[in-house]
Amino acid sequence: MNRLACALAFALACVAGAPARAADAPAPDPAALAALQKRVIEISKRVTPSVVHVEAIVKVNDRRNEVTGSGVVVSADGRVLTNHHVVEKAEKVSVSVPGVKGKLPARIVGTDKQTDLALLRVESAKPLAPATLGSSADLEVGQWVLAVGNPYGLDGTVSLGIVSAKGRNLGIPDLLNDFIQTDAMIDRGSSGGPLVDLEGRVVGINSRGQGRGIGFTIPVDTALDVMKQLDGGGVERGWLGIGIQPFDRELAAYFGVPTQTGVVVSSVAPRSPAAKAGLRPGDVVVEFAGTPIEAESEEDLGAFQRQVARIAPGQSAKLALLRGGSRKKVKVTLAEAPRVEADEVESDAGFHAQEITETTVRVHRLTTRTGAFVSFVASGSPAAEGGLEAGDVIRRVEGREIEDLAALRAALSEADKLARFLVTAERGEETRLVLVRRGAPTRPGTIDAPEAANR
Repeated sequence: MNRLACALAFALACVAGAPARAADAPAPDPAALAALQKRVIEISKRVTPSVVHVEAIVKVNDRRNEVTGSGVVVSADGRVLTNHHVVEKAEKVSVSVPGVKGKLPARIVGTDKQTDLALLRVESAKPLAPATLGSSADLEVGQWVLAVGNPYGLDGTVSLGIVSAKGRNLGIPDLLNDFIQTDAMIDRGSSGGPLVDLEGRVVGINSRGQGRGIGFTIPVDTALDVMKQLDGGGVERGWLGIGIQPFDRELAAYFGVPTQTGVVVSSVAPRSPAAKAGLRPGDVVVEFAGTPIEAESEEDLGAFQRQVARIAPGQSAKLALLRGGSRKKVKVTLAEAPRVEADEVESDAGFHAQEITETTVRVHRLTTRTGAFVSFVASGSPAAEGGLEAGDVIRRVEGREIEDLAALRAALSEADKLARFLVTAERGEETRLVLVRRGAPTRPGTIDAPEAANR
């Protein structure tokens, strides 16, 4: 492989227009270059039959759009791995398989927003061609890889590159991945396709590109673990219930422990495992489950979040923290992580409302965890004419208390039959009474959205 890598490096330099090689540099080995080219061709032919084109009809507010992406067949009975963001809020999913005429219907078995993964089941009369699955544990920086997908709808596109880095944390809220970074091209529409080594084994599921030559891939070991859980009904993760920030060198110096590393507790959720264990804002967690914590920047926080998530709900873990200059140990029993992707209900009065999750509270800076969060109000709808706004929190419908989304769903099943109904909503520190009248004029929504998108 060393000779092949050297030959390929020379070839790529020539293609990129690099200066001519120095006089004392070794001449490229034609046999090695030919062998490498043959290998890439063989792997491309072997892998592309397992890479499918995914089309999803996605409802965003009051519009339906077509979203396209890629996927990789992982079993002959029709299981396909793709990205969560490709099929998020999809009402219908279909898959085009190389060598099979027409589109095949697909069912979403489950999705996991925190790893950007989704598992589909394709309905096919014939067995599909599964890809060979490898491992990402032994993947090395500098290793040659192929990215296969359908960028911009161009099916079966293969690009060649190297592993640029491992363990990348992108700082995206609620995302738990430590991504593989590659310079193999991952463009729009490539999302969900495989990253493959030169043995033809899938080592990752491509997730997103970030400019030319910078792409991010979900390690296949993570993908297989999530797939197993989705097949079993859903993903469970441990939850502490704290907000965190990096314990940088300036803070460490201020606290008089310049060499200490950890994470600072910035908030503690009420009734959470952390609250029950006595954690407080300002505590510095320096060790969790026997592992020292290091987080000097926002990018480093993901490692601690993954450590917590790996502990099964109901299990206990010990953590060490600094409080007021003193070190103490605390035992905490983790709970199941709250839903990241909020469930939603749609009223025919022209509004959507979501359950209030920890993410909803944090992102929208809510002061309550009860009620239902209004996520969308259609322009010109009865709800809009009555004065309901996105960002409101519904607390009552026709005098019926709304504690959660299930209560709202039950209340709307009755209210939607009425010519008018009264909604009591919180808007910041104010309480608003919204009278929704069926006789209100209706007009089409004015939300701008593309008719089609590649993900």
